[in-house]
Amino acid sequence: MPYGVSTADRAINASEFDGVSEWGIVMKKNKCSFQMVGYELRNLNGNLMSHFFGIVFPNLMSLFISKAACAQVPEEMRQQAVTSIMLSMSLIMPMSTMLLGYGAVYSQEVERGVPLRMHLFGIREKSLLLAKIVAHFILLTVEFIIFAVFHALVMDVQKPALLSVLILLVSLYVMGLVLLVLSHAIANIFRKFSLTFGIEMSIYFILMMLTGMMGVKTEQLPGALQKVAATLPMTYISSDFVDFWQGGTYNFMPFLQAFLFMGAVAGIFLMVSLWRGRRQD
Repeated sequence: MPYGVSTADRAINASEFDGVSEWGIVMKKNKCSFQMVGYELRNLNGNLMSHFFGIVFPNLMSLFISKAACAQVPEEMRQQAVTSIMLSMSLIMPMSTMLLGYGAVYSQEVERGVPLRMHLFGIREKSLLLAKIVAHFILLTVEFIIFAVFHALVMDVQKPALLSVLILLVSLYVMGLVLLVLSHAIANIFRKFSLTFGIEMSIYFILMMLTGMMGVKTEQLPGALQKVAATLPMTYISSDFVDFWQGGTYNFMPFLQAFLFMGAVAGIFLMVSLWRGRRQD
């Protein structure tokens, strides 16, 4: 497997029937704890693909696209163009960490029966899921910090208004949560790493194409694809947020409607996964 054996899997194998390992101590608590979050963070640390797509890839894409696209941009508009590219590339982090990264690790655990074995050892699925969510949000925060430092030091971006930064961060965190729910549901529906990763990688690149992260703006797409892109919150961050990055007003209604639509889609997938799980039980 390209992602290796999960930390939870190794811990369970090491502690079966003897209760000696650290994980055995954690399991006795039957609730989300710092130890459980620590194990999930170790698990994430072994997922090199997640680090590449969540840390290296968005910064490299921002740098390369800025150099290529801004070469012909007038000097007085170049800073705004770089800022627009930066906002677009910021979307890669929640998509990579919460969609690809979470799905890759969790689908392997499901395929190996790790959640079932955890349940047999007394760990509730809700506690395990909460630990995973906390660990992924910690990783996402680290990625945001690295991204911000890189662009502050290397890229010529506009100085933002504080409110604009807060709106962007909240939007990215909420988007990450919705994508994690979607990834969790897909993994539970298909229960195979290969299928889950293939589907989520396809969704990943389709979202990048539709929302202007591949160097082609949304308004340059065919009309039908533009209508699809309008249902995605990423489209508005990529194309509109630069207009109020330094302050000003913005009509958030289409953006919020897109968030509600994406949340509804993730919710439908989650209900299907729960229904499938009950059938198998």
